[in-house]
Amino acid sequence: MPARPITNQNQLLAALPAEIFGRISPHLELIPMPLGQVLYESGGQLQYVYFPTTSIVSLHYIMENGASAEIAGVGNEGVLGISLFMGGNTTPSLATVQTAGNAYRLKARLVMDEFNRAGPMMRLMLRYTQALITQTSQTAVCNRHHSVEQQLCRWLLSTLDRLGSSELIMTQELIAGMLGVRREGITEAAGNLQRAGLIRYRRGHITVLDRTGLESRVCECYDVVKKEFRRLLSDAEVAKSLAMNQAAGASWER
Repeated sequence: MPARPITNQNQLLAALPAEIFGRISPHLELIPMPLGQVLYESGGQLQYVYFPTTSIVSLHYIMENGASAEIAGVGNEGVLGISLFMGGNTTPSLATVQTAGNAYRLKARLVMDEFNRAGPMMRLMLRYTQALITQTSQTAVCNRHHSVEQQLCRWLLSTLDRLGSSELIMTQELIAGMLGVRREGITEAAGNLQRAGLIRYRRGHITVLDRTGLESRVCECYDVVKKEFRRLLSDAEVAKSLAMNQAAGASWER
């Protein structure tokens, strides 16, 4: 039997009105997400959507020569599988687990049944999609115009936001692959941050010692994306409150 879902483990699930969450919660499966697990292959059929809780998933675009770079990351603020309700059942990107943890899994058919009701679930997913597009667009701009050190600061801060922890288990080689830069560039940037007393790096473990210092060095891309997700969740909470009030009013009239 799947564990009983806890709404606040994923911010999108937490933003759903109680009526909708009540319909889907019996079908949510809490599953482990081991490091490196591939959830979707590029062009693959979408059988499930995933709501990460303690895991982080990296979306990569793979070039013909095998080179790749991260175009977005998804943690407990989001959902994997937006292509499903954007008109297709395949995805152009590769989705792999960047940070091990857990996620709730839901069958694609059940998501579409709820989405096609054209109610709060649809509006929430479309708002999230807009925020994810903002992240993808800002990542492209950041990779083109900002230094490797600024990109590393952005990546570290975004990962910290999703983990709620100051320690990350990640090698420089993996970070370089996600940012689409040479490992030597990450080594130099991480060295600069370590000498400044902002992080400590040892054998695949990165500990952030001074978050405020990282925020002072990061480019504007981090804040742009964070504000968009904050706006998404703020709007979702307003919509949830309205739905609860409407339901309460209808119950009172009866």
